Amino acid sequence: MTVTLEVSAGVGTIRLDRPPMNALDVATQDRLKELAEEASRRDDVRAVVIYGGERVFAAGADIKEMQAMDHTAMVLRAKALQDSFTAVARIPKPVVAAVTGYALGGGCELALCADYRIAAENAKLGQPEILLGLIPGAGGTQRLARLVGPSKAKDMIFTGRQVKADEALTMGLVDRVVPAAEVYEQAHAWAAGLAQGPALALRAAKESVDAGLETDIDTGLTVERNWFAGLFATEDRERGMRSFVEEGPGKAKFL
Repeated sequence: MTVTLEVSAGVGTIRLDRPPMNALDVATQDRLKELAEEASRRDDVRAVVIYGGERVFAAGADIKEMQAMDHTAMVLRAKALQDSFTAVARIPKPVVAAVTGYALGGGCELALCADYRIAAENAKLGQPEILLGLIPGAGGTQRLARLVGPSKAKDMIFTGRQVKADEALTMGLVDRVVPAAEVYEQAHAWAAGLAQGPALALRAAKESVDAGLETDIDTGLTVERNWFAGLFATEDRERGMRSFVEEGPGKAKFL
């Protein structure tokens, strides 16, 4: 399998495994979608790590496969390509990308689908599609601009340049830079900590932020208000408030 899902202690690791560079061919894209949807459904998965292994996250699309596709073929394929990444972005649980080595093209777009990104000191991220006479097609023009702002996104997309980890951190493209040997460990720890939290409240928080970014503030506030009030019907809310009153803040256990 080019993509696998392993679950441990509430954390599901979606692992890309297509040596040597984890090129995202059609089969890998489809498998990624399947496993993202599985992780979304499974109650034993409470947080997710996206990982490409110790050497590389994903170097992008399979260019040889794409070269053989004409306009008609890509018209038929483009939505499925986007859908595979959107399935990751819509996992209703905390998702962290553990970025090692290269995250280019589709690899960068996949990292953008996570809620949080931890990168190795030697990581390089970029959207080099312009060098092929193309633009990003798996969400790069949209998610990158929303994350780092339109001018920084345009600079990366227009030039196709690779951004090193320290610059990526400064511009907000990644959230933490650590030694390469610690990337997965720290990503898993981030996910494991959240896996102990109130699952429905985390889902509400993620949906409220994401939905709010796609609409006007009044609509976003309505989404937030509805989730906020709805959580008062949950056992986790009762447990959390009872623990706060009886034991003090930060001691509630939600599992």
